[in-house]
Amino acid sequence: MISKIHPIPAFTDNYIWAILDEDSNSVCVVDPGEAHGVTDYLHANNLSLAAVLITHHHPDHIGGLAQLSAQYQAVVYGPESSGIKGITKFVAEGDRLELFGQSFTVLEVPGHTLDHIAYYCDEDSANPILFCGDTLFAAGCGRIFEGTPEVMYQSLVKLANLGSDTIIYCTHEYTLANLAFAQAADPANQELIKRCADARAKREASQPTLPSTMEIELTTNPFLRCNEPALRKSAENQLGSAPGNEVEVFSAIRGWKDNF
Repeated sequence: MISKIHPIPAFTDNYIWAILDEDSNSVCVVDPGEAHGVTDYLHANNLSLAAVLITHHHPDHIGGLAQLSAQYQAVVYGPESSGIKGITKFVAEGDRLELFGQSFTVLEVPGHTLDHIAYYCDEDSANPILFCGDTLFAAGCGRIFEGTPEVMYQSLVKLANLGSDTIIYCTHEYTLANLAFAQAADPANQELIKRCADARAKREASQPTLPSTMEIELTTNPFLRCNEPALRKSAENQLGSAPGNEVEVFSAIRGWKDNF
């Protein structure tokens, strides 16, 4: 069974999540953009690498895969559509995979990239977990590189519908920058003020702001609140006219965030 989930820092702001099974002294890592942090963690803790989960094809998520595959006989799960070298088991929407005695469901969440997937486990109903790559961030979401605003928004709605107890493991420490934008877009939100103070305290103590929870995101993440009057007003200010629907709200504030 999964014992704990540990963040391995990579580059300037990535996290490679290490999922630990203490019974077997094995680890699964999520989106290994580089290898040396993973191998250092394995060696320091006398662990073996059993599996790798890949969410999408960007180099900072797969850059360490070749070296890890050469050193370890790990099963590598990931999307087929972008032809990532090193994946040994292709997965798609609705597929289930077994990891350390627990079942994960694959969710297709395109928008940031067209091949983007997420991994969701709700076998512990009190603490369901989600590895969502660059689709959903703490107080933000990924840039739209390959999809459209409508595609990305529907992916975010899919994740938001997983439930407020879901623990969110995204892959970048973007939280403070995202919160600064969130306050600009949703300035009267008191929950945002509290969250900013908490996030700043964590970073000042050199602690990660992650994981987050869906409950926190639903009250503070502007990209999950496109039906709220404050976000509609911010979208209207960007567009110069009232947005017609939630996708137009999302598109307007995502475009604003791109240049914030």
